Amino acid sequence: MLIDAAAVAALRDEPFDWRFKSLPPGVSGAPVTVGEYLAGRPRAADFGTPLLTLERRAIEHNLAAMASWTAAAGVSLAPHGKSTMAPALWRRQLDAGAWGITLANLPQLRVARAFGVSRLMLASALTDPAGLAWIAAQLDADPAFTFLCWADSPRTVEIMDAALRAAPHRTALRSAARPVDVCVELGAPGGRTGARDEAEARAVAEAIRAAPTLRLAGIAGYEGALGHDASPSSLGAVDAFLKRMAALHGDLPYEVDEPVGTAGGSAYFDQVVDVLGGLHGRLVLRSGAYIIHDDGFYRAISPFSRGDGSRSSGAADSPSSRVAGPGPLRPAMHGWARVVSRPEPGLALLDAGKRDLPFDEGLPEPQAACGRPADVLRGARVTALNDQLTFLSVEPGSALDCGDVVRLGLSHPCTALDKWTLIPVIDDIEADDPEVVDLVRTFF
Repeated sequence: MLIDAAAVAALRDEPFDWRFKSLPPGVSGAPVTVGEYLAGRPRAADFGTPLLTLERRAIEHNLAAMASWTAAAGVSLAPHGKSTMAPALWRRQLDAGAWGITLANLPQLRVARAFGVSRLMLASALTDPAGLAWIAAQLDADPAFTFLCWADSPRTVEIMDAALRAAPHRTALRSAARPVDVCVELGAPGGRTGARDEAEARAVAEAIRAAPTLRLAGIAGYEGALGHDASPSSLGAVDAFLKRMAALHGDLPYEVDEPVGTAGGSAYFDQVVDVLGGLHGRLVLRSGAYIIHDDGFYRAISPFSRGDGSRSSGAADSPSSRVAGPGPLRPAMHGWARVVSRPEPGLALLDAGKRDLPFDEGLPEPQAACGRPADVLRGARVTALNDQLTFLSVEPGSALDCGDVVRLGLSHPCTALDKWTLIPVIDDIEADDPEVVDLVRTFF
């Protein structure tokens, strides 16, 4: 097992109480657990606003879509767990065939290990001495635990090696201590982390090989920082970077039989397959947002959404173009907010704001008003979010009134789920009175 299923299941034994802002107003009296509450088959209407929900049907579709596509493409998937920080969703991804889970920092690694995730990639360098000592202890205590991290400078390697040598518990374990597997991270000017040129990347590889506590295990990169849309210029920049990764991959003297090549966020993973798919070793995509998807940034840029929506955007003779696509992913998250004021004919104020809904990759989209005809939101658009309020511009003659609940499409799951510690999962977003079939716990 790549995750402790019992630990995930035990989340249903948590008390469902005032600690969670998704708590329905009607829950009071004797303490109730998450599992006990769900046994009563609650409805979405039982919950107050503001609220974020997930949809089971969309999650199941997205899981199956990505699993079938990566399997057909012959690549592995270690979804970036930072998108959801929800062990229950990680388990769904692993059960669907994911190779492991990717994370971004030490606190996230601690969450994953608390739930027994046994194959982790840190999409970053780890230079915290205490954190390195902790990872060393995890590796030495659990032979089934696999860990991979990145380095982009010889100085990073020096820090890692010194910290691992000094790890207190390793004094008596010198001969048994396991090395930490490290990928050389290649970057690009204007990108995020990563060695900026191939000479520096090779120097990093040499430093890793010279460090007795480390092992050169692969090459890594993040192409998503080089483009922010599906324009020819963005796709070209991504392609050029991936070709640099491919060339460097063949030059490095790895210390493992199956080196890892890893790239691929949720925007350009088809290009990653096209350029890196034929390299020696294991190609690992890190797409994380696919399980939730959205009604904004990823809707526009996902390879499954481009073109006719049924195939990757690769060239006609590219590997990804020969993999039958599953059709577009489905947005699994929605916001719900109630009209609390109609101070002007063209303005409605809703009771959800920046502390409830994402706004960094586009403002929420009004989709429906519960129990109201569709024309009540004709021409409506969100113009701004305050801490606790949404400004909704409506046509002056709109019948939208105080007390009405508006469903909102959202953009960017990475900054949506982090605002909620317990998220209701509904069965069908289009149902008149959807049933709540689960409550997903997050650990941001």
